[in-house]
Amino acid sequence: MSILLDSHILVWLMDDNPLLTPPAKSIIAAESQVFASTASIWELSIKTGLGKLRMDIERLVSLLDLAGISELQISRQHAMAVSSLPLHHRDPFDRLIVAQAISEHMRLLTADPQLRAYSDLVECI
Repeated sequence: MSILLDSHILVWLMDDNPLLTPPAKSIIAAESQVFASTASIWELSIKTGLGKLRMDIERLVSLLDLAGISELQISRQHAMAVSSLPLHHRDPFDRLIVAQAISEHMRLLTADPQLRAYSDLVECI
């Protein structure tokens, strides 16, 4: 099964942040297909532009490419799937990423325990 990385997991992975635990790194390394959502890049770009996050988005995307992490683009199906999700979480980016994981039948790796309420596909580290 493929795995989709939540936005904060991407940042931690690319920065080799200790918040990304060895077991989480093992989960990622064991997957043959690892994805990052376009929604994550969009979210991180907005946070960087607002000054809430300091990072070089172009560098992040380059590192994702070098690491072999594929982009999961946002489709109409993904966008429509958001409307059927219960309101367990208010963050629109998280809701879209959850909808993508469910629609594509991918595991979603996150550190946000609220997202577990959406699906058994959500794996919280």
